Amino acid sequence: MLKEKLKNYNLILASGSPRRQDFFKELGLDFAIDIRPVEELFPEELEGTDITDHLARLKASVFSNLKAQDILVTSDTIVWFNGVALNKPEDRDEAHAMISALSGSTHEVITSVAFTTATAQTVINDTTKVTFKDLTEEEINYYIDNFKPYDKAGGYGIQEWFGYIAVTSIEGSYFNVMGMPLHKVYETLMLLADS
Repeated sequence: MLKEKLKNYNLILASGSPRRQDFFKELGLDFAIDIRPVEELFPEELEGTDITDHLARLKASVFSNLKAQDILVTSDTIVWFNGVALNKPEDRDEAHAMISALSGSTHEVITSVAFTTATAQTVINDTTKVTFKDLTEEEINYYIDNFKPYDKAGGYGIQEWFGYIAVTSIEGSYFNVMGMPLHKVYETLMLLADS
């Protein structure tokens, strides 16, 4: 249905995330992947959704030659905990520190998605609350050593072994935690296709 509506558009996903690419495939969409380097920096006064909105827009800003039928999709995900944005860990020590901090508590996973055309831009975001059990040192070390979660905001992937054993409750979109609020992405693309 959505694929048919988008048949006259060129959908471009600017993401190296295998999960986001799989989402678009699972939605049955025809799309191209175009990843361009951008330094993911944001003003330090920004908080929560303002950070991910800014970064999703920033990733779109390096595409200056969009054609009339192009729809560019860029996105960013952070873990928001105690007023601090947790991005992707740089190394093992940082991953360990992140997961240890999240142990036994609730955090928010925030994703923003920007839909950019030659003439306009729409930005959506979604927030999911995730609660972890109290994790043991053995569990944390096992996960980091075996799954090396350095490409994931907050240092974990909910769809992996860690999510199976650590998550005690989730409030909101599960897919948002994986990197894209699919229900909102679908609705937004439907609206763009109809406009």
